[in-house]
Amino acid sequence: MSVALCRIEDIDDPGAKGFSFVDREDSREIFVVRVGDGVNAYVNSCPHIGTPLEFQPDRFLTQDGSEILCSTHGARFEIDTGRCVAGPCRGQSLRRVLVTVAEGWVRLNDPFL
Repeated sequence: MSVALCRIEDIDDPGAKGFSFVDREDSREIFVVRVGDGVNAYVNSCPHIGTPLEFQPDRFLTQDGSEILCSTHGARFEIDTGRCVAGPCRGQSLRRVLVTVAEGWVRLNDPFL
């Protein structure tokens, strides 16, 4: 199943945007990070204690936009791999979600839904 999330230009460069999916029994949250024409997506849950990463909507990156930041305890993650490079979950990784960009649309292509 493929779901259009947004236009790529709806995400700052560099920047990130969160998305929530709700069904009858569950809600799931992901976020998409854009750098240039590339996008990566992850489940919005820190591997350390499971909290959402952002403290304000769509605020997933460090101030300079070079890494993903967990606002709960300051863990930092590589944008292209999701691997924690600093903080209490060092060496662990965010759960990747499969997305693509097609005709300017960021599309979720994942059984996550």
